[in-house]
Formats: sequence, C-alpha cells, structure tokens
Amino acid sequence: MRIDAYNKISQVYQTNAVQKTMKAAGTKAADQLEISRTAKDCQVAKQAIASTQDIRTDKINDIKSRMESGTYNISMEEVADKILDSYFEKLI
Repeated sequence: MRIDAYNKISQVYQTNAVQKTMKAAGTKAADQLEISRTAKDCQVAKQAIASTQDIRTDKINDIKSRMESGTYNISMEEVADKILDSYFEKLI
C-alpha cells in the first residue's frame, strides 16, 4: 500500500479537516415529565399500604384471649389444608 495515495484520498474526502457544528436556531425544547394515570394510581396504592400496619393486633388479641380461655378450637383438616395451600402456592 502506498502512503502517498492514502494521503491524497483523505484530502479528497477531507477526512482530516475539522468541521464546526452550528447551533440550531430557534429551538427551545424543554424536558417534560408526564406520569400516567396507572402510575398515579399505583403510587396512591403504595402510600395506602405503607400507612397500614403489618400486624392485625385486634385479631391477634382475640385469638390470644380465646386460647387462654380454652375456647379456641380449630380442626386438623383446616390446618392441613392451609399447609398444603401455602406449599402449592410456593411451587407456582
């Protein structure tokens, strides 16, 4: 390959010349943020969940009092059903 031929080709295509870019005239675009209605609803739902308690103390206190008095009875079939339901939910 001849180097002088490469230099001539680059001069033809002006690959060595630095070209200045011009500013676009009259463009005044501003960034905008638009939140969809679904996103707003999701945000409201998240705030509602965050404000609620994780533990339902009224239900826990009711069960504790029934256990202490001896009136809290559940069947073993119900316990087995709940265990199996939670097991199969984990598999899915």
